[in-house]
Amino acid sequence: MANIRNVAADEAVIAIAALAALVPLVAGQFDVSVGAVLGMVSIAVAALTVRAGLPVFAALPLGVALGAVTGAVSGLVIAYLRANSFIITLGMATLIAGLVSLYTRDQVILGIPQSMVNFGTLNWLGIPRAVWLLIVVALLVAYRLRYTVYGRRLLSIGSNPRATMLVGIRVQRVVLLSFVVAGALAAVAGELELARTGSGDPQIGPGFTLSALAAAFLGSATIRPGQFNVPGTIVGVFFVAVSVNGLTLAGAADWVDPLFNGAAVVVAVAVSTSTVLAHRRGSVAAG
Repeated sequence: MANIRNVAADEAVIAIAALAALVPLVAGQFDVSVGAVLGMVSIAVAALTVRAGLPVFAALPLGVALGAVTGAVSGLVIAYLRANSFIITLGMATLIAGLVSLYTRDQVILGIPQSMVNFGTLNWLGIPRAVWLLIVVALLVAYRLRYTVYGRRLLSIGSNPRATMLVGIRVQRVVLLSFVVAGALAAVAGELELARTGSGDPQIGPGFTLSALAAAFLGSATIRPGQFNVPGTIVGVFFVAVSVNGLTLAGAADWVDPLFNGAAVVVAVAVSTSTVLAHRRGSVAAG
């Protein structure tokens, strides 16, 4: 049980980062800066609480705001200048990594307030508090995507952006907002990672991006194949986590984790893409 709780709490961070990447993906956009934003916010909140002396309740909203603003910058360029989302967010991730390295000088920030560490490490009703946070975030994102006008607009843009624009939907604003939401969710994941580890590590951010995207694509290949969705993304996160954890307990080497994640991305993208193409061919044949 201790191992299960530990895996669940650790993967809650990746799951929230995956939900951050999921929102733009629904609209057909890539955000490969979620890991960098996660790491940047983790460092920012650590600096605000340790070096600036701000209380946790004041630092956390500032961290989310920083993530949202970062997402807004990428979203403005992508939505209104029609730039390639993959290139822009890759550039943003590189820029953030440089800024984090400049500020921290690649040194870990220690001395995180105990109240924050307690949230990341303790349980409530026998379940890690981090998992409770994941449940709340997942329910909010699922509701937003499935039962609101904004969610339907995102799905419409992902299916056919030109047709969506012709019916009067402001595609640019919807896409911009998707990156703002992604930045805010990545910030929440960064704050949770800070609470889990108890230190601001400038090296942690980029490593989350591939895992987050792998989970999102695995989700689109399992539950509701061909569609990016919240339940499938959560399943994707824990499928990879449990598999890697089991192999590690069995004595597998360190290279198993990146190998498994990379293979999961390739297989998931291939299955998801083939499913979408088959669905489109079926729609054309039926028409």
